[in-house]
Amino acid sequence: MKKRKLGANGPEVSAIGLGCMSFAGFFGETDLETSVACLDTAWAAGIDFLDTANIYGMGRSESAIGEWLKGTDATPVIATKASIVPKPTRHYRNDEDHLRSELEKSLERLGVSSVGLFYAHRREQERPVEELAETMAKFMEEGLIGGYGLSEVAPATIRRAHAVKPVMAVQNEYSLWSRQPEMGVIQACKELGVAFVPFSPLARGELSDTVPNPETMAETDFRRNSPRWQEPNRSYNQKALDGFRAYAAGRGVPTSKLAMAWVLGRGDHLIPIPGTRTGAHLQEWVDAAEMELTAEDYAEIEAILPVGFAHGDRYSDAQTIGVERYC
Repeated sequence: MKKRKLGANGPEVSAIGLGCMSFAGFFGETDLETSVACLDTAWAAGIDFLDTANIYGMGRSESAIGEWLKGTDATPVIATKASIVPKPTRHYRNDEDHLRSELEKSLERLGVSSVGLFYAHRREQERPVEELAETMAKFMEEGLIGGYGLSEVAPATIRRAHAVKPVMAVQNEYSLWSRQPEMGVIQACKELGVAFVPFSPLARGELSDTVPNPETMAETDFRRNSPRWQEPNRSYNQKALDGFRAYAAGRGVPTSKLAMAWVLGRGDHLIPIPGTRTGAHLQEWVDAAEMELTAEDYAEIEAILPVGFAHGDRYSDAQTIGVERYC
């Protein structure tokens, strides 16, 4: 597995990380044994960057990673997140007391004394981001975290935080059908020496050869409430994505591998974190970093899936609360 820098002053990690949200059953039920097996497969393939969060199954994802660590001598770079408070009404907290408390709980579930990267999962708009950066700097000085990150934020927020304490990474959704980061976030990260970590680089399973079926999804599946999976948007989107799947098949590669190679080629500071519940799905894209696309490839893909092609928003109105909009 090729390596990329996790920020200007961070460690080198695998060019592709593993998003561990699926270990909490967000996209279908799973169990600890399956999650541990997936982590074994990822580590064997050279993936040494794991991404989780306190809210993924209310600790379930972190606990799965912690159980896996007990039975292995693997030493991955772990990123986790906090700041989303789901009850009684979903809101966000970036104050030191909350972040410290949640970080300590995450370290306990993971069974480690520190993590390589700690994100503010969402920005608390009422609190200056400069204060958040100062809090994260304290955690770094105490050896609790190697660096800090921001998620679903605007370029202006990145610059303000970075001016106080350099940001290690920014995590926003980015894929062939969610390209808003091209309007400033990717550029700001490159300029500042910040790693950009695209989550859902495979469009929550849509950029694959096994097409998710909303009718068979669990009632709790995140995607059921997303406008892109609801008609008539879904039919329009499938027509466009079928063209990309045919293009990938014509090249003799899995759709997910080609989609991952596209993301990786958008800049050497991008470290995508596709998620999966099983090692079998991981095998479809794990070697995407070895696939280099040409300018002609990019032009052909752009013709099939032009920027902005997707029908429907990526989030429902309820889901989009907390995401910074800047254009």
